[in-house]
Amino acid sequence: MPRRAGARAFTHDGYGGTHTSIAHTLQGVQPVVAELTYYPIKGCAGVPTSSTRLEPTGLAHDRRFMVGGADDGRLISQRTHSAMATIRPSVRHDGAKLALSAPGIEDLVVEVVTDGRRQEVSVFAWQGVAVDQGEDAAAWFSEVLDDDVRLFGPPPGFERRAPGEQPGELYFADGYPVFVTSESSLDALNARIIERDAAPVPMNRFRTNILVRGWPEPHTEDRPGTLTIGETEVAFAKVCKRCTVPLVDQDTGRRAGPEPIRTLADYRRIPDGGVTFGSNYVVLSPGTITIGDPVRHTPEPR
Repeated sequence: MPRRAGARAFTHDGYGGTHTSIAHTLQGVQPVVAELTYYPIKGCAGVPTSSTRLEPTGLAHDRRFMVGGADDGRLISQRTHSAMATIRPSVRHDGAKLALSAPGIEDLVVEVVTDGRRQEVSVFAWQGVAVDQGEDAAAWFSEVLDDDVRLFGPPPGFERRAPGEQPGELYFADGYPVFVTSESSLDALNARIIERDAAPVPMNRFRTNILVRGWPEPHTEDRPGTLTIGETEVAFAKVCKRCTVPLVDQDTGRRAGPEPIRTLADYRRIPDGGVTFGSNYVVLSPGTITIGDPVRHTPEPR
């Protein structure tokens, strides 16, 4: 249901809290970066940050590691192992070590292996070679996930290109280096969810990298063009077709009912039957990105 300009909106901050968002409903307010989150290990919990480096591969340290099957190196994610949401990695010593924590198991700190045993791995259609991060990490993840898995990282000289017309680089993300969403898009979704007498969802269900505050129109992030964010620039690649991961409560690691996919299917369905929320971008101009940086959208020429 449309909300009048200036009406108060209650928006989940993505980390279990709720904040009041007014600015993004006001015409003429400068859009800004509201939140920045990187995910050191694909599928595991994110790390919020106030400022970081935007590199050609995305936010610094984002999805530089992946968990894969011990035998075939195929990506393990929350699609099949929802408990990954409860694994909280942190980067130490500028990426030389990874600290791992999860409920019911002792914390582990691992030295990042850059030139160890190689194994073929895959992230959906992409196939490549990664470096096994050792027996301690493999045993730890296997116990948490109750499966025979291993932790992998990029070897020296690792290269992976994003598909599409715009050039892009990435590590172990699904297909693109940067994922952008907006508070106005989440507010529009949650207004519809509330109309069904269901509970609104937090932004962390969508595992965004850059959250924008101040766009008066929902889904501005879906419009082809570029975003100038402070000293950086990113280019639209494609809207993000959602899998089942947004059904997972990111605090408990358990499926939490039909939302938000059920409601997205009412108004964000695409011809092949999937639903979309948020958009993927590639990096044109790296640099430092900080919460509060202005965001300017430049539409693609028609």
